[in-house]
Order: sequence, then structure tokens, then C-alpha cells
Amino acid sequence: MCVHDRAAKEAAVARFLRDYPQAGQVENGHPALRGITDIAWSEIPDCPAAVPALFNGLLDEVASEEASRVLGIVLIDDVFHLSAAMPSALPFLIRLALDRHVPGRAGLVDLLVFAAETSRHAGVEGDERFALLVGTDADRPERAACRKVFAEHAASVRVLLDDDALSDGLLSAEERDSLMAADGSG
Repeated sequence: MCVHDRAAKEAAVARFLRDYPQAGQVENGHPALRGITDIAWSEIPDCPAAVPALFNGLLDEVASEEASRVLGIVLIDDVFHLSAAMPSALPFLIRLALDRHVPGRAGLVDLLVFAAETSRHAGVEGDERFALLVGTDADRPERAACRKVFAEHAASVRVLLDDDALSDGLLSAEERDSLMAADGSG
């Protein structure tokens, strides 16, 4: 299983910034990213400080695909676990995903679906297998924090789900159900 520790995340971000220096030099000013530099990203366990540069990269036509890939490395510890940074990043992911003109939108939607699917409550009766895979909420507090963020941004998630562009193959019925469940509307 591929596990992304702090060193791997830092290395991936450094490569991204080397290959796409424009992402680290310009604060885009996109309204969805308002407040992103106010977060002390490096104080979050295993999180690189340059997370805002990855979000800026999502807005760059040339860098967006790689920015999405590297952001996934930063926000996902392994195939079953969100990183501690995901709850802080989630509001920006949701707001950016609402913008049809963001070049990296498909990658954002993928990250949102992953966050929704892996943040669902584990350890309830009948769901023991899921809890064995992902751990309980006590083991992984970022999952409960993500559910809280999804609930706080439920109106935005519903707007996203109503977007006709997402109906054209970007979201499967199962992925829609995961997002609806995550925001509390499903």
C-alpha cells in the first residue's frame, strides 16, 4: 500500500514548484481561495506549507493536472485514510469545484468524492468491515472533522450536485450518493 508521509509530500510539492514555479509566485485572488494563506498549513501534522501553491496550480491551465495529483498526495495519507490537512482544505475544494471554469475541476470533484466516501461514520453496527479498513472515528479524527465541514457547506454541495456539467459523466450515481450522505442531505 502506498503511504504518503511528510517527506514524500514535501518532495512531491517541491517537484511541483520546480516544474511549475508560477504556481508558487502568484496569489491568484480567486474568491474561492480567500483565506487560504491564513491557515498555518505547516503546523498541521505531515502537511507541507506550500498547500496554497497547489490550489493556485489548480487554476493554471498548464499546471492543473499535476497540481491535482500532488494535492491528492498531500490530502490523502493512503488508499483508506485522509490526511489531517483534509478538513482545512475541504472548504476550498468545495468552493473551487463550484466554478465550472477551473481547469482542475475534475480532480477537485474526485478529491471531494474520496473525502466524502472515506469520512463517513465507521464503527456503527453492520459496518464493521468498513471500520476495520479505515479505523474508527477515534482513530482518525479528521473524518469527523470532514463530516462537519461537509455539513457546514451542505448548500454548496447541493449546488454542485445540481450542476448539469457534473451529470455528463463526471459523477456516477454512487459518487453523488456519497456526496449527498456527506453533506447530510442523503
